[in-house]
Amino acid sequence: MIDFKRITAPSNTTTRNTAALSAKTDSIYEAVAVIGKRANQISVEMKDDLSKKLQEFASYADNLEEVFENREQIEISKFYEKLPKPVLIAMQEFEDNEIYFRNSKEKGNAKE
Repeated sequence: MIDFKRITAPSNTTTRNTAALSAKTDSIYEAVAVIGKRANQISVEMKDDLSKKLQEFASYADNLEEVFENREQIEISKFYEKLPKPVLIAMQEFEDNEIYFRNSKEKGNAKE
């Protein structure tokens, strides 16, 4: 599980060196696939974490007119809005060698 308070990824996009990205996987397309899959995992984890935290504030009343603003709920939502996007977090993890990946087809034994 990711500790979202300790994320060091930048919150804005930056230009990346494609040669450095492709050096780890021998192909820029494989690198993008790895980063994309990790970004999807992070996105699901963020959504689940946010849902669990906001579930505490859920009101099961049937009256739609009564909507209460809870300061803690607003703070939690603002925190998650300020976090870097999942793709940027995954990119940072990839650059820091924190993602484990392997090619299911071994290059020497690949059948064509």
